[in-house]
Amino acid sequence: MMTLRKAAEIACLAAYFASGTAAMARNQEDTTMVLSASGRQLASDRSIGTIEPVFEFHDAMPTGVSVAPDGRIFINFPRWGDDVPFTVGEIRDGKVVPYPDARTNIFDPARPGETLGSVQSVVVDAAGRLWILDTAAPGFSPPVAGGAKLVAVDLATNMVVKTFVLPSSTVLPTTYINDVRFDLRRGKAGVAFITDSSISGPGGIIVVDLDSGESWRRLTGHKSTSPDPAFIPVVEGERLAVREKGKPPASFNVAADGIAISADGATLYYCPLSSRHLYSVPTALLVDRSASEAALAEAVIDLGEKGASDGLEADDKGRIYAGDYERNSIRQRQGDGEWRTIAHDPRILWPDTLSVASDGYLYFTANQLHRQAQFHEGQDQRVKPYTLFRVRIDAGPVLLK
Repeated sequence: MMTLRKAAEIACLAAYFASGTAAMARNQEDTTMVLSASGRQLASDRSIGTIEPVFEFHDAMPTGVSVAPDGRIFINFPRWGDDVPFTVGEIRDGKVVPYPDARTNIFDPARPGETLGSVQSVVVDAAGRLWILDTAAPGFSPPVAGGAKLVAVDLATNMVVKTFVLPSSTVLPTTYINDVRFDLRRGKAGVAFITDSSISGPGGIIVVDLDSGESWRRLTGHKSTSPDPAFIPVVEGERLAVREKGKPPASFNVAADGIAISADGATLYYCPLSSRHLYSVPTALLVDRSASEAALAEAVIDLGEKGASDGLEADDKGRIYAGDYERNSIRQRQGDGEWRTIAHDPRILWPDTLSVASDGYLYFTANQLHRQAQFHEGQDQRVKPYTLFRVRIDAGPVLLK
């Protein structure tokens, strides 16, 4: 029997979605109802697809999102300057609560491998675990020694079951570990692939053996994991650059960021944030430590332009998804390589992390990253709330187990 509280929660959620749909409809109407001074209708930008608001964030800015098969939604908040009381959370009963608990989210410099410093990504795997990627680099500082790590939480018990602290041979002083994908079929316990999206050093792909915890770097400093030197991003009509008063604008150069793994696990897709190109490489070569860097570099494929992306994702139908932060869009790569825009909306202000869920939706955060103070001479131009959206794709996540 449904309780009054549960009925109220469902009613509130329905009203929230209804208001979002109504707002979307008004936005679409506005694109065809702009009038000139003479009262004539003028053409304007059109929206594409239907995005649904799922949750609003009125405090710290989120980056990562992951949705478990049972519908649980996990979020992370890197410590980039906002007041971040906890860096990983779960959306429960209309609010975000610390996950797996409040104590783990309080960073202790004396126990950097056991507490969370600044989490950039969270990903649910095929074995019912939430993996937490801790940069241990608040404010993009050099990683705290012994703090950069990959942590697994069993979703059935909400307990930490594995922790792999990444060594200095893998996490360089300039490293910023960004996002991660899994193939649990390889080796004894599977492997993880992590992007290094450094803003001051070489980018690369980090491979982690989920049995031994051993890790190694691949494609360090390769063109495909590095910022494009000719890339000039334009977001909301302005060049995106680091701007300080009294100084000329400085390029915002970010290495390998977005990452996705194909439905058959044979191919890893990735992209620098400061680029419009999508790259791929065989996963078999990444995990084969006897394969030379020359052989690996030779196997990299430039798949052409997709737009400028932060997050990437894949579905179980063989399609790839990319945010397009210059065009307020989400794009889908078809099996034949053709890109299709599935969502274009003025509310998609910097689509960050993408997550395909078992309910047939692609979830993504829109966090206004480009409006941060560092890009506007110290003036924070972000407007709360930040939003978690979803768009229907009629496909499920890639689960390799």
